Amino acid sequence: MRHKALAAVVAALALIGLSAAPAQGITDGVPDGNGHPEVGLMVAFVDGAPAWRCSGTLISPTVYLTAGHCTFGADHVELWFDDDVRDAAAHGYPTTGEVSGTPYTHPDYDDAAFYLYDLGVVVLDEAVDLPRYGALPALDQLDAFKTNKKAATFTAVGYGLQKSFPDAASWKDQAERLRMVSYPKLNSINTGYTGDGSMILSNNAHTGGTCSGDSGGPNFLGSSNVIAGVTSFGKNSTCAGTGGVYRVDRADDLAFVMPFLD
Repeated sequence: MRHKALAAVVAALALIGLSAAPAQGITDGVPDGNGHPEVGLMVAFVDGAPAWRCSGTLISPTVYLTAGHCTFGADHVELWFDDDVRDAAAHGYPTTGEVSGTPYTHPDYDDAAFYLYDLGVVVLDEAVDLPRYGALPALDQLDAFKTNKKAATFTAVGYGLQKSFPDAASWKDQAERLRMVSYPKLNSINTGYTGDGSMILSNNAHTGGTCSGDSGGPNFLGSSNVIAGVTSFGKNSTCAGTGGVYRVDRADDLAFVMPFLD
């Protein structure tokens, strides 16, 4: 069964007090500026109230790709594509975005095991015209990296925390609403831990990585616009070591997303 190995490992982590929690910003990265205008910040609404924030990518003028744990349970979504949303009042944050949308979640998604089918889509109420959009990968495209990890390079983009600390020092967290970019490396893919639906990327001072609020944000293949996967989970609260990315190149994921593009 797909992803079975990852589920078993995450359960074991929980027993020893660790966890694979939804990824919540780019660490050790730099401001993106106008580098990836297709990447936007979203706020999910539940019962008319803002509930959580994530990142994601426009793959067409009206279709925004993100993580399933970002769309699951949401009634409505507000989105911003400005690279700097720090001035909340000037941007209407978190209640009035540049555009609104309706969320949809992978049909096999289970919130109790979010990392197994962690894919979501937001259909925008109005088109956002850009010179380019993110692109879906080819079927099983990332399998080629199993035997050649050095050929795999990634560009991670998102609006999440820049630095995260344990609860006792949480006052030191850096959580600017800036679109940031980093360049993590591939640690593992198609292994007993990742199964065939996720991959593990680096998260350190040399390569940068992802953290809270980056959930759903793209991990582009190299410097291209191809979305290899969406930021899915981290293995500790300080966003150190490695980060989990949900692959978008599997048949069930492409079958879920493609109809929205018709």
